[in-house]
Amino acid sequence: MKKSILWMALAFVWASSVQANAQYDKQDSDYKRWFVGSTVFLLGNLATTNPPNFAQLNVGYRITGKDVITLEPKTWKYAWPNGIHPFFNKSYGKTEEKFPGYVREYGVSVAYQRFLWKGIYAELNVMPTWQIFVNNDGKKIDNGFQIFNTYRVGYHIKLFKDRFFIQPSLAITHRAYHTTLPAGFKQLDDKWSKFVLGEPGFHFGFNF
Repeated sequence: MKKSILWMALAFVWASSVQANAQYDKQDSDYKRWFVGSTVFLLGNLATTNPPNFAQLNVGYRITGKDVITLEPKTWKYAWPNGIHPFFNKSYGKTEEKFPGYVREYGVSVAYQRFLWKGIYAELNVMPTWQIFVNNDGKKIDNGFQIFNTYRVGYHIKLFKDRFFIQPSLAITHRAYHTTLPAGFKQLDDKWSKFVLGEPGFHFGFNF
């Protein structure tokens, strides 16, 4: 399922790139400042095995043609350590790497984008999250807290006369801080890096 989503996203980027436009110029005064959106990884909820029950809403504001700030409330659950690359590491999904249960997280990201050249942007995304640890019997066993950062480079593509947009990207994710995980979770999590390199992203939005 994860590979299918990735290939769908890449195909959409290729098909749309022929109509790609640059990001908003400084001299523009009529571009829409507000937008709402989400991510194509909502499709992961269609998985029949270990669906993430993922939800995300992006609400953004263009301070200038090159500076954008976004709030992103989101929630999801996962049963493998965050340090395993979900697309390119074969350990993701293996039974021996699975937590003895799962983690449910609730967070709100604050993201700042700076457009560098035409549609190319860099982004810093900082997300504090509240964690709930659940065992294999479906019972809550602990709470936790995490600060999860994402360092992203992407490309902004305008669609349908700038009514909509898509933003394919690549990111480095970083678990900058988290409280101690409960027994069984901690031993597996400690095996993996606090960084994941080259995680794909694919956001979309509606301007208003």
